[in-house]
Amino acid sequence: MSDAPREAMEFDVVVVGGGPSGLAAAIHLKQLAPDASVCLVEKGSEVGAHILSGAVVEPTSLTELLPDWRERGAPLTTPAADDRFLWLTAKRSYQLPTPPTMHNAGNYIVSLGDVCRWLGQQAEAAGVEIYPGFAAAETLIEDGRVVGVATGDMGITREGTPGPSFQRGMELRAAYTIFAEGCRGSLTKRLFERFSLRSDCDPQTYAIGCKELWEVPAANHRPGLVEHTIGWPLGSSTYGGSFVYHWGERLVSYGFVIGLDYRNPWLSPFEEMQRFKTHPEMRAHFEGGRRIAYGARALSEGGWQAMPKLTFPGGCIVGDAAGFLNVPKIKGTHTAMKSGMLAAEAVAEALAADRAPEPNSYPEKLKGSWLFDELYRVRNIRPGFSKFGLWGGLLNAAVDTYVFRGRAPWTLRMTHPDNTTLMEADAAPRIDYPKPDGKLTFDRLSSVFISNTNHEENQPVHLHLLDPALAISVNWQVYRSPETRYCPAGVYEIVGADEGQPRLQINAQNCVHCKTCDIKDPAQNIDWVTPEGGGGPNYPSGM
Repeated sequence: MSDAPREAMEFDVVVVGGGPSGLAAAIHLKQLAPDASVCLVEKGSEVGAHILSGAVVEPTSLTELLPDWRERGAPLTTPAADDRFLWLTAKRSYQLPTPPTMHNAGNYIVSLGDVCRWLGQQAEAAGVEIYPGFAAAETLIEDGRVVGVATGDMGITREGTPGPSFQRGMELRAAYTIFAEGCRGSLTKRLFERFSLRSDCDPQTYAIGCKELWEVPAANHRPGLVEHTIGWPLGSSTYGGSFVYHWGERLVSYGFVIGLDYRNPWLSPFEEMQRFKTHPEMRAHFEGGRRIAYGARALSEGGWQAMPKLTFPGGCIVGDAAGFLNVPKIKGTHTAMKSGMLAAEAVAEALAADRAPEPNSYPEKLKGSWLFDELYRVRNIRPGFSKFGLWGGLLNAAVDTYVFRGRAPWTLRMTHPDNTTLMEADAAPRIDYPKPDGKLTFDRLSSVFISNTNHEENQPVHLHLLDPALAISVNWQVYRSPETRYCPAGVYEIVGADEGQPRLQINAQNCVHCKTCDIKDPAQNIDWVTPEGGGGPNYPSGM
């Protein structure tokens, strides 16, 4: 690495991340403090390039932020019209009553990537400076206070030395920095440690969501259909399920989500997603269609109990970086945006108050908002599935929702981080996954290809093994290298096992930035750090 000095730019506020929370924060800041200089940095090649979601959007926060969003041409064009909630066995499906949290009247099926692209345009029109393709790689801390971020150097070779196209990173300095990196943000996780932000909350629990976008024949298309399933192919002790949304011009968004507290090290979320499509109920959605895009991303599912301290000297955390997803609603866009807006209000107040040490009013504003009430009322539902399994979890959710209406006099806790839950491989049943047929089911490499993932091949590997020996002594010998199965992009591969000399090979160029390895690795030995800006997936319009 180069030790040459970096150039610096000064702002009032720097926002890290161009997802819904970061963009909402930036726009609202310019509404509240029009003269404040606001910069947003996004590691994707463009705003929206790394955004992956179903998504059904509840427009509550958008309406608060931009009441005239319809007149402005927001890409919310397919109203949710038909809710279905199914329990699947291996061959059959049974329709269940749709829980109140999953009613979607007034909501819209969208491409969240396109919504973020549109929000980026609104932010730029409001005067926000947006820098896509630049990864925030370092948090600048001086005298115990965050004073901004530095973007990563470009053109570093795999050996760690400056190459012919080397460019030093830039310091983006600010009175306040808002971290909106999304789930398991690489800078945010270090803020948790540096400022002990997770000392008074439950461990965060996560899920991985794998998603495909299909174009289907008109005869198969039911615009506005919102279908969720539980049950097969997962066992009753593994949390997860699917979503299928029909929207747009003959488009179907399909995703499969599995809680990362699963126990069987032989489980592969990607393979479960593929075989799920072979169910007779699911096959009907895709028959005669073609798959046009693929992606994967981790989700923060811990909810209210796992919320960290949100502020620190010089900044705050918003969106899925903090864990604002409403799991029972299967929605996080409106909650992420609202958190960004509340943070913007607190930061604007701090700017006006002679730049107070930190935006302390943010947690107070949260507790006085509908966002806190919404998350508090569903706090017991996700932990119930971990404690009681599928059927006990459904019963717990029904009692909590219908009897106590979210006000039960107890709070269920998530007590174990997801990396601690795996059984030893020899004690777990192996899972036999069918081979892909190339029409309905697919392999990982062809899937990564249509995610448009690209990294400069000569750059340093951004997936660090803190102790390379553990990859064999723990991951291979105890768990038979679960990273080769939980990674949805074929990044991790064991070579040499047949010769008795297993070695972990990391194909970092395949990485779709889902962060699952950083979360689920049993020894917490894999550290995901930012690659060069602009790398990773480039999800197309529609994802």
